[in-house]
Amino acid sequence: MFLCRIHMHALTRLTPEVRQYLLVTGNYWAFTLTDGALRMLVVLHFHSLGYTPLQIAALFLFYEIFGVITNLVGGYLGARLGLNRTMNLGLGLQVAALLMLAVPTAWLTIPWVMGAQALSGIAKDLNKMSAKSSIKLLVPDGQQGTLYQWVAILTGSKNALKGVGFFLGGALLALMGFKGAVLAMAAVLALIWLASLVLLKKDLGKARAKPKFRDILSKSRAVNILSAARLFLFGARDVWFVVALPVYLASSFGWDFWRVGGFLALWIIGYGLVQSCAPALTGKRRGHLPDGRAAFVWALLLAGLPAAIALGLDAELSPQAVLLGGLLLFGALFAVNSSLHSYLIVSYAQEDGVSLDVGFYYMSNALGRLLGTLLSGWVYQAYGLPACLWISSAFVLLAALISLGLPRHGQPPLGPA
Repeated sequence: MFLCRIHMHALTRLTPEVRQYLLVTGNYWAFTLTDGALRMLVVLHFHSLGYTPLQIAALFLFYEIFGVITNLVGGYLGARLGLNRTMNLGLGLQVAALLMLAVPTAWLTIPWVMGAQALSGIAKDLNKMSAKSSIKLLVPDGQQGTLYQWVAILTGSKNALKGVGFFLGGALLALMGFKGAVLAMAAVLALIWLASLVLLKKDLGKARAKPKFRDILSKSRAVNILSAARLFLFGARDVWFVVALPVYLASSFGWDFWRVGGFLALWIIGYGLVQSCAPALTGKRRGHLPDGRAAFVWALLLAGLPAAIALGLDAELSPQAVLLGGLLLFGALFAVNSSLHSYLIVSYAQEDGVSLDVGFYYMSNALGRLLGTLLSGWVYQAYGLPACLWISSAFVLLAALISLGLPRHGQPPLGPA
């Protein structure tokens, strides 16, 4: 009791902005744990039932399609209704999606699971768009270094916890079975959702001027260019990471649920930690903030790595050393690229109705994931993992070339497209 009073007293001494930041981050963390666990549960459970890689990819089809739609419409809703409402709506929908999967095994047909994944995709992107948009409003406009640090911490910690979620999904599947796992996650998330309804600041992010529906399409050339680069960057990751990699680890290396979930969890955790350190890696300690040139350079550094891994696999070198070592390096470089993009979109976004620009940008992110997910299942099944890696390299190179159009320090900001 004494320790609880100390913690409560410490919280009351924080500024309102910091308290809201902690609430937003905690909310996002809780959601992310269930999102990562659910993805691993679905991939491993349905692979064990004999589903092909393409069929497993199809289970995520609505997840990604509705993510695209949600980011467009969700940004508009966040500006009109407030980000607290869209964030809490995301939590509630995730509880419903988990409960949809807690049905007898005979009901878990492809259309039913796709429907549950559609709800989960809507929930995930409402929650993420709300969290990322909120940071813009909680940091004074002139403190770009603080903004970069807060965005990096939120993004990096989220991905670290997503990695924990991957491990959690594999562990829960082994210990409790599929139905028990989704019921346990639904119960915990429902409690967090009820707390968020009470504690999160009302009307956070509601635009002063009511946006029109046509405003969902960004009018900023810088946001449009960054969104195009984001599409190919995340397509490059998911074309081999979503379906191809876990299925390859299970079938070619003979790994069980624990090993696949555990390794991917550790990879995502490391990826998130690098994201949190991205400001230091990109020069913030020397007073440098990233611009379009930084986005181009870091993408170019990443572009050749998937192709190098593919060449190593085709050369019949040790597949475990080539794949696992290459994957670790890919994760570190990809984490810096992702963190740079996350800072740049929040920096470019207009403060009034910030969720409109952020929503449009994450629509492109979701479209890239959709493209990568579909290709991951189809290309892996037809041509194998090396083909997925070659496509990954081509996508990163496209992201780098698109980034050449982003503004640099000393240039006037890019106006309407």
